[in-house]
Amino acid sequence: MKRTAFFISDGTGITAEALGNSLLAQFEGINFDKITLPYIDSIDKAHDAVKRINQASESDGQQAIVFDTVVDETIRKEISSSISYKIDVFSAFLKPLELELGCHSSYSVGTSHGIHEMDRYKDRIESVNFALDNDDGARTRQYDQADIILIGVSRCGKTPSCLYMALQFGIRAANYPLTEEDLDEEDLPAILRPYRDKLYGLTIDPFQLAAIRHERRANSRYASLDQCEFEVRSVEKMLRREKLPSINTTSFSIEEIATKIMAHMDLDRRID
Repeated sequence: MKRTAFFISDGTGITAEALGNSLLAQFEGINFDKITLPYIDSIDKAHDAVKRINQASESDGQQAIVFDTVVDETIRKEISSSISYKIDVFSAFLKPLELELGCHSSYSVGTSHGIHEMDRYKDRIESVNFALDNDDGARTRQYDQADIILIGVSRCGKTPSCLYMALQFGIRAANYPLTEEDLDEEDLPAILRPYRDKLYGLTIDPFQLAAIRHERRANSRYASLDQCEFEVRSVEKMLRREKLPSINTTSFSIEEIATKIMAHMDLDRRID
C-alpha cells in the first residue's frame, strides 16, 4: 500500500518532519512517499502546496496525509482546503496548552529551534567543530575537554554518532579508532587511559562491517570478513576486560545509538 505524506511549514519543516516521521514509523506495512514543503509563508505558496496535495491524493486514489506546523491562520485555512487528512500540530497541542497555562502562545515561526538564543546556538556550533577536530583521534590533546570519547574499529559508526550528539545536543564528543596495533596490546592505548571515565565502546556485526568497508575499499584486506571478525572480536574482548560500557550498533539508527549512549553516560542535553 502506498500513501503520500506531506510535511508543511512556514519555517524549515524540521518539527513537522520529526513528529510526522515518528508517527508514520509505527505503520510498517505502508510505503509512504514523503514530501517536505518548507517556507510556505504566503497564500500563493499555499495555493501551490494545495495543488500538489490534491494531485497526490488523486494519483494515490486515497487522500494524502498532511502534517502542518504553519503559524499563519490564513495559510493554514488554505492548506486545510486540500483533499487530505490533516494533522495541524499547533492547533492540536498549542490550544490545550494555552488553556492549561492560562495565556496565549506567541505563535512565532522558528522559535522551537532556539536560534535566537545565541549562547545555545554558539555552544552547538562549537560542539560540532570539536567533533570534527577530534575525529579519528586527530587531536588527542583535547580529550580533557571532551564530554565523551567513542572508541571502536573503523566504520562502526563513531563519527556520525559524535556529530549527531554535537549538532542536536551540544555534546563535545571525540572518537578514537582502535587499530590492529592497539588490539594487539593487553591494555588500553596509553592516550586513552587518563580518560577512562569518558570512554564508550561501539561494536558491530562483522558481516555488516565487511559490507560497509567493501563499499569504501572493495576486495581489500581491510574489508575482508576475516579481518572484520578479528577486529570486532578483539574490541569486544578489550571492552569486557576493561569493563567499559558499549553498544552494538548493528540494529540501531544513529539517532538511537546517540540517545542510548547519552542515557547510559548520563550526559545532559544542552540543546532544547
